[in-house]
Amino acid sequence: MGMVAAEIADDLPADAIISDVGSCKADVLAQLAAALPGRTIIPAHPVAGTENSGPEAGFATLFKGRWCIVTPPADADPAAVERVAELWRRVGADVELMDPAHHDLVLAVTSHLPHLIAYTIVGTASDLENVTQSEVIKYSAGGFRDFTRIAASDPTMWRDVFLANKDAVLEMLQRFSEDLSALQRAIRWNDGDALFNLFTHTRDIRRSIIEQGQDDAKPDFGRAH
Repeated sequence: MGMVAAEIADDLPADAIISDVGSCKADVLAQLAAALPGRTIIPAHPVAGTENSGPEAGFATLFKGRWCIVTPPADADPAAVERVAELWRRVGADVELMDPAHHDLVLAVTSHLPHLIAYTIVGTASDLENVTQSEVIKYSAGGFRDFTRIAASDPTMWRDVFLANKDAVLEMLQRFSEDLSALQRAIRWNDGDALFNLFTHTRDIRRSIIEQGQDDAKPDFGRAH
């Protein structure tokens, strides 16, 4: 990112506002600030992607009713921040302002860790194909198919995401590993109450996601008609 920015620096108008649409903000902001000193940099992240990538994967309502998180530096010009925010509002997005580092921590939980888990589960299933005589693929249930959809995302982009946001991803991965160990103990010791309480809690979270229109598992992206 920084190298590309440095290459185009001389061609940028003096009053240009530089923004982006990536999933990691703190690292990108640091690279852009180093490559473009004195320039106005207002990063943004539209949380509206699918497993497909490239211009051909776009559609007219892609951003409608979805969040776009704008992550300006602390000393950003409020007028420039508003211009970027207004751009996203005009394509239908709901705009939220957030500190870049906090954004990266939140997205490590809601996006980056789920992708890492999906890649791992699908990889494990692939490793077991010889044992199961390919029945994992043949009889894949809805839950597994959801993971394969996520795992179909662009590998180059997600390699870069994990490396750019590695501190937050590693922290969330450690917490997830601890929770997974607790779940493993509950199953080993037949602790039905612990399992039931966990599943009830997570079901409530799922319902709240749908209520807020953030479900993208259906053609209408879970939005109310």
